[in-house]
Amino acid sequence: MEFPKDFVWGASISAHQTEGNNTNSDWWKWESENKVQHLIDRSGIACDFYNRYSEDLDLCCKANLKAIRLSIEWARIEPRQGMFDTRAIDHYKKVLQAAKEKGLKTFVTLHHFTNPLWFSEIGGWTNLKAPLLFSNYAKKCAETLNDYVDFFITINEPKIYSSMAYLHGVWPPCKKSLLLATWVQIIMAKSHNLAYKKIKSVVGKPVGIVKNISWYEYSSFTPLDKVIAKIHFFLKGALFLNPVAKYSDFIGLNYYFTNRIVKFRIKNPDSPVNDLGWWINYEGLYNVLLSLKKYDLPIFITENGIADSADKYRAGFIKKMLSQVHLAILRGVKVRGYFYWSLLDNYEWHHGFAPKFGLVYVDREHNLKRIPRKSFYVYAEICKNGVVG
Repeated sequence: MEFPKDFVWGASISAHQTEGNNTNSDWWKWESENKVQHLIDRSGIACDFYNRYSEDLDLCCKANLKAIRLSIEWARIEPRQGMFDTRAIDHYKKVLQAAKEKGLKTFVTLHHFTNPLWFSEIGGWTNLKAPLLFSNYAKKCAETLNDYVDFFITINEPKIYSSMAYLHGVWPPCKKSLLLATWVQIIMAKSHNLAYKKIKSVVGKPVGIVKNISWYEYSSFTPLDKVIAKIHFFLKGALFLNPVAKYSDFIGLNYYFTNRIVKFRIKNPDSPVNDLGWWINYEGLYNVLLSLKKYDLPIFITENGIADSADKYRAGFIKKMLSQVHLAILRGVKVRGYFYWSLLDNYEWHHGFAPKFGLVYVDREHNLKRIPRKSFYVYAEICKNGVVG
């Protein structure tokens, strides 16, 4: 399977999960509270990407990547409302400039789950002023970092964030309200649209949003399962994408798994699954991609990965997922790139450091030594030749 010559091969990371010592964020404060019941590990130094970024960008080159997706930490850029930290901005300039000098395209996410403390203290994404506050930050990033950014991504996975933080109560601020979770999604959609306009008022770079979308299968036991599956799929995808599509130059898709509806409930097979128990379904990626064709926008798969500490399945996982991407391209879907999640083993939020998604093993017992896994070299060969065998 040969991919287009200009297909973008990459890997993804995020700030809080890799940088370390993100002390001015709501997550850091939450991690520091001993009463937190959902937390396994604290992020601490994470992967120390903040200081070791040059080493990690070299790994990108070793893997023959054409691009890196990373995030800018709002809590560092704007530690107090309306006050932008020039040292933090200069740091991200150095990181992004280093990536560009190594020949990597940069896909920069402006919000990846974490918030500045001041923002969370005034209600965060429930505040009516959130779109204005976020868009002001986005505009500042565009003004100061534009020379080193190829693609701007406003918000990562708004549905996941709103559900985990405001519906299931697993992430800060640990609320359990369907009303609040719905409201937060509305506010985030408005925030993206306003941020898009403000970024575009400053620069001409492509601006998009990243959406996590799971596919929903249904059993043949009852026609209602089909209806339930379609409703779930609409709620997880189009419900949010429809209002933001006209303010997007591309769609970022994060795909991890499929859910199967059996007798009105989600009941997934026990095999194959990753280390977190997520059912691995390759055809689901193809189905999701096909569903996005109607938007007629370029699509980048901004996250797709497997928690596999033994590195037993990762190489095959990547090849099989890419076979579905190739099929979608043949069907006319404008898939322009694929980013494996993740370059490094990192801090997987409330799961802590246990899940190993990385192409590169981070040895936490030996000074965070980076050790590329066998799958790293398999992916490097794919990226070098643009061919999946």
